[in-house]
Amino acid sequence: MSTRQRRLLGAAFTVVACLGAQALVIATASAATASDEVVSRGVTIPAFYNPPATLPAANGALVRSEPLPLALSLPGLDGPLPGTATRLMYKSTDSNGQPVAVTGAYIEPSADWSGSGPRPLVAVAPGTVGQGDQCSASMGLEHPLVFNSQTVSVGYEDLSIYRLLAEGVAVVVTDYVGLGATDRLHTYVNRVDEAHAVLDAVRAARSLTGTSVTAASPVGLYGYSQGGGATAAAAELQSSYAPDVTLSGTYAGAPPADLTSVTKAIDGSELAGALGWSLNGFLQSDPELKPLAEAHLNDAGKAALTDLSTMCVGDALLGYAYTKSTSWTTDGQSLSSIIASTPAFQAFVDQQRIGTLKPSGPVRLATGVSDNLVPHAQARQLAVDWCAKGADVTYKAVVLPSVGSALVNHFAPLLTDQGDAISWLTDRLSGRPAISNCWTMPVQL
Repeated sequence: MSTRQRRLLGAAFTVVACLGAQALVIATASAATASDEVVSRGVTIPAFYNPPATLPAANGALVRSEPLPLALSLPGLDGPLPGTATRLMYKSTDSNGQPVAVTGAYIEPSADWSGSGPRPLVAVAPGTVGQGDQCSASMGLEHPLVFNSQTVSVGYEDLSIYRLLAEGVAVVVTDYVGLGATDRLHTYVNRVDEAHAVLDAVRAARSLTGTSVTAASPVGLYGYSQGGGATAAAAELQSSYAPDVTLSGTYAGAPPADLTSVTKAIDGSELAGALGWSLNGFLQSDPELKPLAEAHLNDAGKAALTDLSTMCVGDALLGYAYTKSTSWTTDGQSLSSIIASTPAFQAFVDQQRIGTLKPSGPVRLATGVSDNLVPHAQARQLAVDWCAKGADVTYKAVVLPSVGSALVNHFAPLLTDQGDAISWLTDRLSGRPAISNCWTMPVQL
């Protein structure tokens, strides 16, 4: 496949993903068809996602796999375009040191690798999709749009995945801990759970048979928003958790590095529902926080957490946009104020801080200067912190005009910077050295 053909293929799938998804998939169900299937907001979660009672010992070990049909696919001379997908379940370790099953997907590209050296592997960490199992990225590859009377889920991460595939990059995407796998709640923005899930996805992809990925394949990480926090954390924890996974490059876009700042910003915004996902994730990770939360939450707050635990982003936008957390508490305090005044909560949030460790390998950190949802200042501070530790950081301030919508201010850089981010990452995967701009950090936006 020529370079021109790859570009056209990438452009074609971009157009299809952005304009035609509604015509492609409407996936709903009214009841489970097997005893181990789960129905979440009218969507049947396949039995594949139900973890077994016993998991393998090794992190990244495959639990099971099966073919995954891609909704956005075209026939090609050398196989389906953009590639052939496999649904995965693999073993990881959570932030409490306990074994956990994580799901995801591997896609073998049809295109030849456009760079030098062996075909690389990129682990994609999805941005915020929600907390319901039906929202998972692997299901989003099969069903880009899920729309029924109970849920709205959009597999927007398919765009970055297909752009990487068009470059001939093999891709593995993680669903994170508890998102997809039906045995527990998704531990939203838990940096350790997310980092481990990303790194173990690489191990799982390497263990698949019949792929073009080998031990010599360079490895990269790609993520924006929640995904940017996950890849940033993975780069920090690689040396201690996965020394066998050498990183050629990491893209971390708009990472929520400081949850104290992010929690304040999203309160009352279009994505206020993410407060519920965060608190639900905290309580899943540390059940001892539950009585502290219940002491402060009123009936409306408790109902919101239960409701949000099965929601995708579309549902949260429709049901909880612009909600203020003061309406969820018994004394009218915001969740940020309660966290700050409760040592156990603040200690947990402080443990999620990204930037206390030096990341492995070169990192490209991009953040929109107008982003007031995952605030620009805290993301830029992460770059400053990393530079101070001697990390190889390429910092990119994405300059776009501020609009009235915090969600648009946050989402726009994802689209406008994506091409440059993928080009930077493929350069690293080809062995080209990165050029750190840490020395200019004091005067940059």
